[in-house]
Amino acid sequence: MASLNKVFLIGNLTRDPELRYTPSGVAVTNLGLAVNRRFRDKSGEIKEDVCFLTVTVWDKQAEACSQHLHKGSPIFVEGVLQSRTWETTDGQKRSTIDVRAERVQFLGTFKSATGGATPATAGTPSAEESLIGTNEADAIRPEDVSWDE
Repeated sequence: MASLNKVFLIGNLTRDPELRYTPSGVAVTNLGLAVNRRFRDKSGEIKEDVCFLTVTVWDKQAEACSQHLHKGSPIFVEGVLQSRTWETTDGQKRSTIDVRAERVQFLGTFKSATGGATPATAGTPSAEESLIGTNEADAIRPEDVSWDE
């Protein structure tokens, strides 16, 4: 039987990235991501739903996210769903499903090493980047995309 575990998300960070290192020295960053969805209900009224996710980024991408992103930054994430289970200190079992990022692309602007804002499309833009635009007003946001259901 075939199976597929792949997600593509565009959203905004709900908090600043949290960079940590494993005991072996591997960088890991957790990102809080909000993904908006607009839809029409049965009466034709436009509704909005927000999905909050935790995205885990590893290695050099984790360090880049921690260095250049901040609360509110728009990003594109390509990754897989990953389930985790643990037991609390009082013995209760908990579980969650997170996104393990395989690729994170910065949209809009991001923090530079000097602290100033730099367009995500600085330098020679790729075909994909040229669709995004070079300033915040031109950035593609989830709420700007209309999905027919």
